[in-house]
Amino acid sequence: MDAPEFSVKCIDHIVLRTGDVERLGKFYQELIGLKLERQTESGLTQLRAGQCLLDIVAADDRNQLGMNLEHFCFRIDPYDEGSIRSRLESAGAPIVKTGNGYGAEGRGPNIYFKDPDGNLVELKGSSDNKLYST
Repeated sequence: MDAPEFSVKCIDHIVLRTGDVERLGKFYQELIGLKLERQTESGLTQLRAGQCLLDIVAADDRNQLGMNLEHFCFRIDPYDEGSIRSRLESAGAPIVKTGNGYGAEGRGPNIYFKDPDGNLVELKGSSDNKLYST
């Protein structure tokens, strides 16, 4: 397979599942010193970890508690959905969804897919309104 038409800049965010979002959020804030970035009505808590985010979500059911990693995200540049989609499809990587998601830099285009082991991976493009810059 040819080299991709984009490069990975960093890990943008990691999402953890838990049975107690508030407890786990406090743990990372108090022990590690992460700062609360935002909380959503859907129950998502985002903590700032330098130029990255740690997201914490409720496990949908108790069976998911052993599967604590919900997904991970690579910040890529440039973001060309057509070429990314073509690359994923040619590799047989199932595309789960596309959209415009919130990440460490703010909102930007994204695409989710599954790796060969079934892990959910997000590729995220640049945000128009950068919240964090290096």
